[in-house]
Amino acid sequence: MQPTIDISWTQLALFMLVLSIPLLINRFLKLALGKEITVAIFRMTAQLILVGLYLEFLFALNSLALNLIWLTVMLLIGASAIIGSAKLPKRPLFLPITTGLLVGITPLMAILLLILLKPTPVYSAQYLIPMAGMLLGNCLSGNIVALQRLFSAFDEKKDQYEGALALGVSPYQAAFPFMQSALKQSFAPILASMTTTGLVTLPGMMTGQILGGSDPMVAIKYQLIILIAIFVMLTVSVTLSLTLTIKSCIDPSGLIKVGVKK
Repeated sequence: MQPTIDISWTQLALFMLVLSIPLLINRFLKLALGKEITVAIFRMTAQLILVGLYLEFLFALNSLALNLIWLTVMLLIGASAIIGSAKLPKRPLFLPITTGLLVGITPLMAILLLILLKPTPVYSAQYLIPMAGMLLGNCLSGNIVALQRLFSAFDEKKDQYEGALALGVSPYQAAFPFMQSALKQSFAPILASMTTTGLVTLPGMMTGQILGGSDPMVAIKYQLIILIAIFVMLTVSVTLSLTLTIKSCIDPSGLIKVGVKK
């Protein structure tokens, strides 16, 4: 396997000219997305370059305290992004979502670093930061879908919810069918992705390792580990987040204290 082929900044800048294609499509079809596309491209480029510079510093320093601070920042930003994308109020939901992500990621990272991979040191930023980023990043959309579906169900099936309360069940029991539906919809995309992985798509981590010169079978082992960890974290974090959300956002009488922003 040959080593990774470097790309010059000039080559990267020239390649980015292909972005004129979606911009032309936007203009031709009058989608009015020019500003949004431009801002997204600029932010993506600037953020990735800054993160790259920071990660070089982080990897070189390899400090336990700094690694944990960075993980905490990732976790808090992730929770905030989930609630914001779901168009829900942050104050009552921030703790349930953050708790769900934290409980989902902590045991998995412990298993990966302490038992499976055993890097030296065990908190090596080279392993800790990218893997935690992949786990958190791939759980965002699942949590967003689950929250949106749950609170949409409260609006769309209000009569069903209130009818269950009238029969004497607890607010959690009345909301349980909505939680089940939300969980199923949240898990559907990753289950579909898992069933087609290797046939329809080659996942990003595996592709990156192969391009980086790793043996394909080594890349496959890492990809299997990450996909399994992502699925487990998604199921744990979404289930716990919804459970805590229901308990914290519905009072004992069954009144729902938050709702989707219109």
